[in-house]
Amino acid sequence: MTPKLLIVVDTEEEFDWSAPFSRASTGTRSIPAQARAHEIYDRFGVVPTYVVDYPVATDPEAIAFLRGLRDAGKAEIGAHLHPWVTPPHVEEVTARNSYHCNLPPELERAKLEALTDAIEAGFGARPTIFKAGRYGFGPSTRQTLIDLGYRIDCSFVPHTDLSADGGPDFRGVPDVPHWLDEARGLLEVPLTVGFLGAAARLGPRVDGLFDSASADRLRIPGVLARTGLIARSRLTPEGTPVEEQCRLLETMAARGHRTFSLTYHSPSLAPGNTLYVRDEADLARFLADIETVLAYFRDRLGGGFTTLSRVYIDYREPRAAA
Repeated sequence: MTPKLLIVVDTEEEFDWSAPFSRASTGTRSIPAQARAHEIYDRFGVVPTYVVDYPVATDPEAIAFLRGLRDAGKAEIGAHLHPWVTPPHVEEVTARNSYHCNLPPELERAKLEALTDAIEAGFGARPTIFKAGRYGFGPSTRQTLIDLGYRIDCSFVPHTDLSADGGPDFRGVPDVPHWLDEARGLLEVPLTVGFLGAAARLGPRVDGLFDSASADRLRIPGVLARTGLIARSRLTPEGTPVEEQCRLLETMAARGHRTFSLTYHSPSLAPGNTLYVRDEADLARFLADIETVLAYFRDRLGGGFTTLSRVYIDYREPRAAA
């Protein structure tokens, strides 16, 4: 089976990542900046999925831009829940509550319903793709998504434990697409996270080292990476060098992986919003890295491009593979 790559953009408001979460940060001026990436995507035939959160889904200008891409066949639209800026606003705004899996199940459901309804109203169609804000997929999230008609989730971060910050522990979850229910109605398409190095195959057995405070104090992850034994990596232009992204694709493809998900945040395409793109020079490098990865995947690995909706259809067919 030909390896396939898809792109998911966390499409959200601009806010200071180093500051406490705030309900007042709802600006979405960076949404039109996504056009810069489409100069690349149009050449490669890539159709990204924009998972939009509540501020985006209720901003007429943002809706008009993204709906134009969707209507032209250049984008898919999904949902992305930032609970602190999504009604009902009844919980205290804290770091822990920024993971919606920590909210009471009825409140998580109410926020998901509000987000889903807003997207349907703004885009004229009910979303079927979901990505949890801050990857906060929890025990009640799955059933709520099924009840609301979602078919695809892309929240899981394999080999990663976020529990020290109050988030989920994704260690032990499959790093390939898999069904989250017996009825095969909700498909998980996880972020592409894998291991590099001479001992990369041992990665799933020692993934606890990479998010362990005690291991970090002893600098174990850094030592393992510098010696070339093992390092954990993620397919994203945000913080992952382009050479490493290409090496991750090659390594995982050689082990049989066939579905890859590249992700980033929409504010990164407007300088000054994220630590990854501070100025125009950073933006030029950011976009060049995306183009390099796409070209490497297509030309060196013989891969093609797909969408979350297409992956869902493929996995409903008997001969689909990871």
